[in-house]
This record gives sequence, C-alpha cells and structure tokens, in this order.
Amino acid sequence: MARKLKTFRTSLGFYDLAIAAPSMKAPLEAWGADSNLFHQGVAKETDDPDVVAATMSKPGVVLTRPAGSSGRFAEHSDLPINLESGENRIQREKRRPKPAKRTAPKISEREERWTAR
Repeated sequence: MARKLKTFRTSLGFYDLAIAAPSMKAPLEAWGADSNLFHQGVAKETDDPDVVAATMSKPGVVLTRPAGSSGRFAEHSDLPINLESGENRIQREKRRPKPAKRTAPKISEREERWTAR
C-alpha cells in the first residue's frame, strides 16, 4: 500500500522549493540539506491548494520559483528579476538625503587679526 503524499516547502537561496513526498526525510534528501530544516523552522508542510496541485502533478520532483514571489512552482524556474527585498528598499527610501557640501564661512580681516593674537 502506497503512503499518502504530503507537500513540503522551504526557501533556500534565491528559490522557494516545494516537493510532494511521503515523509519529512525525503524532501531533506531531495533538497540536499545537511541538517533538519523542519527542526530549524525553515521548512514546513503546506496545504496551499496551488502548491499542493503543482507538487502532486509531479510527486518526488523538486519544484522551484523565485524566492518571495507568488508565481507558480515549476521544475525549472528563472532567477528573480529584482533581488532586493521590499524591506531593504523601504529602509533605503527612509534614509535622509546626504547634506550638500558646505563651504567655509568667510572671515573678515578684523576677525582674522583677532584670532591671530
């Protein structure tokens, strides 16, 4: 009797990864993980209907999509176009603009003589 497949997903590098597998051990091997990503909280089982449908159509195959995107999972995915996260972009926009270069104030001859004493 075949075991029921579950859908697991994680985000590694530039990609979100998803796979349909019978246990937590199989995705870790397929993703090439050296440690238990589920224990670390990086990987989890998902019940998102779009992800489940994509992985169940190709069980045991690692499907990818650009990290942080809402695109569909596919066997071969292009790199993200904009690698800057939204949070970094917002922080950069909140920075104060650099002040304009200031010139030294002009000192009168009288003040110059006064400071030379």
